[in-house]
Amino acid sequence: MEKKLLTIFLFVITLPSLSQNNGTLISSRILDSLGIVKNANIINLNTNQGTFSSDAGRFQIYVSTGDTLSISSIQHITKKIKITKNITANKALIVILKPNTYVLDEFELKRNNLTGKLALDVKNIPTEEKYALLKSNMDFSNVDFSLKDHRIDANDRAKSKVVNTVANSYSGLNAAGLIGGLFSSKKFEKSQLLDAKLDRKRALGNKILLELGEDFFFEKLKIPKEKYYHFLDYCDYLDLDKIYNENKVLKLIEIFQKESIPYLEIIKEE
Repeated sequence: MEKKLLTIFLFVITLPSLSQNNGTLISSRILDSLGIVKNANIINLNTNQGTFSSDAGRFQIYVSTGDTLSISSIQHITKKIKITKNITANKALIVILKPNTYVLDEFELKRNNLTGKLALDVKNIPTEEKYALLKSNMDFSNVDFSLKDHRIDANDRAKSKVVNTVANSYSGLNAAGLIGGLFSSKKFEKSQLLDAKLDRKRALGNKILLELGEDFFFEKLKIPKEKYYHFLDYCDYLDLDKIYNENKVLKLIEIFQKESIPYLEIIKEE
C-alpha cells in the first residue's frame, strides 16, 4: 500500500515538471508581402523540435521564454525570432518573411548572323560547313544492309490480337487522356474553391471597411491603403469573419487597434 501511494505521489510531482519541459503551445501564422506562406520550415533551435506551416500559413509549436525559432522557406530569407514573455503569454505569433532575391551568373552573348528564320539561315551557311554536317550525321559506311533481323517479323506474328470482349465498351478509349482529364478537373475544382475563398475574404474586407470607415483604418490606425487587405490577413488568426458575423463591432475595433501597433512596426522594418 505504501509503495502504491509513493508511486502515485511521484507521478503527481513529475507530471507538472514534464508539462513545463514541453513549454507553451503557441499558434502562429506566416505571411509575406503577398499573403500567406505555406510549407515553411519552423525549428525551435533550443529543443530541436520542428514543424511546417499549413496551406493557410499556420503552425503550432511548443516554446519557452528565451527559445529561438528559425523560420525558413525556399523563396524567403530565413528569419530567427526570440521568444519573449509577451509571446508566451499571448500564445500567438505573427511572422512576416521577406522574399529572397536570386542573382543569376553573368554570361557572354556572342553576336551571330542568324535571323531566326530557318530557311534563310540555312542558305547563309557556307557550303563546306553543310557538307561537313551531313557527313558527320549521315555516315552509314559501317552499316551492313545485307543483314536482316528476322526476329522483328516473328515478334509481330507472336503478338496476340486485341479482341473487344466487353459489351458496349469504347474501343480506342485513351486511358491516359481520361486520367489526365480527371486530374485536370480536380485541379480546376481546387482552383475554383481557392478563388471562392479569396472572394469571400475580399467581400468581408469590403464590409468591414464600409462599416468602420476609411478614416478609422487609414487616418487613426495609420494603415497604408495598399496594405489594408494584408493587414486583415495579419489579423485573420483571430477569426475576424466569426466576430463580424456575431455583430461584435466593438470587439473588432479593439482587435484592430491592438494589432495595428506591432503590424506597423513589422512593415516599417521591411
